[in-house]
Amino acid sequence: MREGETHIDIPSQWRNSGAGNEGVISSGWLETFRDPAMTALVSEALERNQGIRISEASLRIAQESLVIGRSPRLPSFSFSGSGSGSGNRSREAGDLSPWRNSESYGLTASASWELDLWGRLRDLHQAAKYDFEANKADFRGARLSLVATTAKAWCNLIAAKQQLDLAIQTKESFERNFRITERNYKAGDSTASPLSVQFAGNNVASAQRSVISRQLSLDEAKRTLEILLGRYPATEIDSRDDLPEMPEAIPTGLPSELLMRRPDLVAAANDLLASSERSVAARKNLLPAINLSGRTSVGAGKIVDVIGDPASIARSVGASLSQPLFQGGRLKAQVKQAAIRNEIALESFVAISLRAFREVESAIARDRSLAEQETFLEIEFSQANLAETQANRDYSEGIVNIIQVLEAQRRAFSARNSRISLRNQRLQNRIDLHLALGGDFSTLPEESDGTAGDESALRPSEGNG
Repeated sequence: MREGETHIDIPSQWRNSGAGNEGVISSGWLETFRDPAMTALVSEALERNQGIRISEASLRIAQESLVIGRSPRLPSFSFSGSGSGSGNRSREAGDLSPWRNSESYGLTASASWELDLWGRLRDLHQAAKYDFEANKADFRGARLSLVATTAKAWCNLIAAKQQLDLAIQTKESFERNFRITERNYKAGDSTASPLSVQFAGNNVASAQRSVISRQLSLDEAKRTLEILLGRYPATEIDSRDDLPEMPEAIPTGLPSELLMRRPDLVAAANDLLASSERSVAARKNLLPAINLSGRTSVGAGKIVDVIGDPASIARSVGASLSQPLFQGGRLKAQVKQAAIRNEIALESFVAISLRAFREVESAIARDRSLAEQETFLEIEFSQANLAETQANRDYSEGIVNIIQVLEAQRRAFSARNSRISLRNQRLQNRIDLHLALGGDFSTLPEESDGTAGDESALRPSEGNG
């Protein structure tokens, strides 16, 4: 394996970001969309979503691992008891003697403590702390992801409803044109022809199919959002008519700041630190270990004395020194394994960092591109509407035939559909940009650090088990 330093050349500012856009990353970005319904749905998802509950449970497991990681540094005490009984009778002069019963009880108390002479146990405990910090970052990342996914699902639902409404309007308009075209053709109108009737019928069939397709898309959008909210996917959730407002351009900060803010990068950094501590601890396994142990056993008559005087165990303390000499190369192999895991953790951190930088750069580039596209789409939308109006006017005056009217209508409805899609894309990408930057979705204190509810639940518990 080729050895060498792993590093990333981080630019001073984002390549796709304009100058002067290095301000503080948005905190409470959810409110910038000015949609109370979106905010309420996000709150419901954070409370009821099963995935976030699983993530919180995983964090609690990691919290208890802190106790497990600390326990080897402390003395351990144990008690064990035993008891037995027996009975017998003998035959004397042909008769059985009375039963003779005997009972015995005992208690064994022991204590042991490994002296952390080289700091190996301290290293493992520190690794457990880094593991917990990584889990906290993962939990914060899960919350941010859920918020973004819920907000995007809400936008998708509104867009799906708008597209269904547009499809219904298109179908009704094409049906009216088909009836007019067919009536004019049968009446012998020179502006109508068999081809125009066929085009009009084709448009009607296409519009009817689009309505069915859009209804399916709307139902799927409802089910997707309902699942995120922890509801049964019954397609009963209501939508609104208008998409949320598109916020103004947001500050994107500096690339170097991303390493300290994005949850997945924070988690990867702590995984790397934990791996480093375990690698150091593995090397210390080759050094001598000193253990103190004490043990005492008493019979039934002395049990009370041990319970009343635990220090009696200390009077029988023994110390042992162990130095591994030959174990078939097991310990050295474990050291190499730990070092390789540390290399993997380092490369994983670099890979996650590069992916994070790509997500930000791509989201910034898309934000700019979509904004530019919308400028031209508005021109296209305006021109298509004007063309539709003009075509209807010219047709009523006999200047153009119905085929030209049908084409103008098709272009107008296509522009309206593209307008809905592009506005939704801009909202979706803006949410993705906030997520990529790792900014907090809320300004509430309990959410700014990535925890939810009672923060005492996330403090290391004190256990003696």
